[in-house]
Amino acid sequence: MRPANIADYREAARRRLPRVLFDYIDGGAYAERTMAANVADLESIELRQRVLVDVGKLSMGTELFGQSLSMPVALSPVGMAGMYHRRGEAQAAAAAQKAGVAFSLSTVGVCSIEEVARAAGAPPWFQLYMIRDRGFMKEVLAKAREAACPVLLFTVDLPLPGARYRDTRNAMTAQTLEARSRRIWQGITHPGWSWDVMVRGGPHSFANVAAANPDMKGIDAFWPWIVRNFDPTVTWDDIAWVREQWPGPLVLKGVLDVEDAREAVRRGVEGIVVSNHGGRQLDGVASGIAALPAIADAVGDDLTVLMDGGVRSGLDVLKALAHGAKGVLIGRAWAWSLAAGGEAGVTHMLNIMRQELRMAMALTGCTDVRTAGRHLIA
Repeated sequence: MRPANIADYREAARRRLPRVLFDYIDGGAYAERTMAANVADLESIELRQRVLVDVGKLSMGTELFGQSLSMPVALSPVGMAGMYHRRGEAQAAAAAQKAGVAFSLSTVGVCSIEEVARAAGAPPWFQLYMIRDRGFMKEVLAKAREAACPVLLFTVDLPLPGARYRDTRNAMTAQTLEARSRRIWQGITHPGWSWDVMVRGGPHSFANVAAANPDMKGIDAFWPWIVRNFDPTVTWDDIAWVREQWPGPLVLKGVLDVEDAREAVRRGVEGIVVSNHGGRQLDGVASGIAALPAIADAVGDDLTVLMDGGVRSGLDVLKALAHGAKGVLIGRAWAWSLAAGGEAGVTHMLNIMRQELRMAMALTGCTDVRTAGRHLIA
């Protein structure tokens, strides 16, 4: 049966993926309360249903950082997406390009910037994790510039990896023979995934950082490398260094506090993503939608405010716009649909989201997403 919504794609992904990979993308930090709140808080929002409004023509198009989009949605950076489906980042980027939405490539994606750009016919947004070796980081940013990536997403809420208990239980980060044997068995018991990804989907290096560690191949080496190389000493002063390497739009991803949002304005960045990393870092903090209105009010038009966390439908997109966002990023939604169906799955998921957004606009009397505001909230 073809998935009817994103929840159906989650279930399809659960069946197809080895548990270690499904739980990696599906899970959150600590007790996963913030992850659950991201979804629940969006679901609890009530909109005003309006009638007898001419909704014969609905405009879902918008512009973010000089890029025209068919709807105010971008695919968020997802690490290791190439392990969910063969050359996963390239397939998802191609689907995003056809749908007229933006795709963001993770620093720790399996596919390189160049491969993704070839597959999509256009360069992706590029996401930056700050690595201790600034000389190497300079080379990575130079490649993003040369590829004409239109936006740099600088993720600022991962100085250290969060406490993700599902990964611990699945021995994702363990290097023991027993842990590796468990992962191999999970692959054997998921032959469709193994044939698609492990046999046909190589190489499994993390292409954008492979030069820093040529031996880093597969998930066995993923977390140890992150722990050794991600830089926990990054501060606001490092924004200036990033600016020296990056002349284009710079967006800070992971802002959840009003004071941090105001500081982002002072530092002259072009945008922020109101985000708690999908509930994968610090549990017990506000959901993205709960934090959004105060941040949007605080920064006004001084920069572009986006939001992620818990977006599971086009209805959620409209709710985020009504609370002050200019667009949303979706992560798990496209990872699940990629895992379930590759490029076709992502294409279908985006079509579902588009139709859900269209219906939500029509029934709230919103004829243009660019005019969505708090007047839509009950």
